[in-house]
Amino acid sequence: MKKLIKCIILIVIGMAPIAVLAQGNPNIFTFKFGKAEVSLLSEGQDSGNSTSLVGATSEMIKKCLPNGTFLRSYNAFLVRVSGKIILVDTGYGRNLFDNLKSLDVAPEKIDVILLTHVHGDHIGGLINKEGKAAFPNATVYISKVEYDYITNGDPKNESIRKVIETYRSSRLRIFQPAEIDENPTELFPGIQAFSAYGHTPGHTIFMVVSENEKFLLWGDITQAMAIQIPYPEVGVSDWNLGASVAARKKALEYVAVNNIPVGGSHIAYPGMGRVVKTLEGGYVFEPVAR
Repeated sequence: MKKLIKCIILIVIGMAPIAVLAQGNPNIFTFKFGKAEVSLLSEGQDSGNSTSLVGATSEMIKKCLPNGTFLRSYNAFLVRVSGKIILVDTGYGRNLFDNLKSLDVAPEKIDVILLTHVHGDHIGGLINKEGKAAFPNATVYISKVEYDYITNGDPKNESIRKVIETYRSSRLRIFQPAEIDENPTELFPGIQAFSAYGHTPGHTIFMVVSENEKFLLWGDITQAMAIQIPYPEVGVSDWNLGASVAARKKALEYVAVNNIPVGGSHIAYPGMGRVVKTLEGGYVFEPVAR
């Protein structure tokens, strides 16, 4: 057996039993599992610089980022499960509505918006140019810890609070996620919530469940895949680095051991794949075949 090279993570293979659907829009990638359907809604890709990494040694960077940069995407996801149409994050809102239109989903059709956290590249599409709710019929779910953080009176969180509370009346749901290896917090049939605190105080990840098959939408568990998969101890823009590293290690181990496919906010197109444990005890990432 050929020895696995630690920093090669882009191994393109199929992911049975997931059925990949025909792709038309280059910003969208859709697949089905069980009776659920998940679509990547991409807002594009760029390059991050190794200077933004925390805890990366020069040796790690030399091995994994020989040119000093890493590929980074900006993704939201559309989920159809249990009769609901769900957005997981809204990106910056740049391509979001064009992407939804290409899937024949009007903003009024969105039932639920699940927020992994409240950074601008995750909540930018929540409001329109008039400052009103862009999804008039959607209920927004946000973890209690994250909500408490942005409503604690700190002036720097005021603009974020106003965005979230555009949905406050009867369409904001505050919940307490469970640990990923405990009994899950079920928000409604087909969606479970797990805490992955650290990147932000209340960073949350969501499991889609259909006919005993699962798919994890892990938000910002990783932002620099090329180095954070082989070296989970490396951080990027974390509120609490230690907690973020612990959450990343726990999530990687959980999905690898349980063979659960994942989608991530900053995973390069097609934005989804599987984490596989190597013989040496590390991890590699295998994107879904296009």
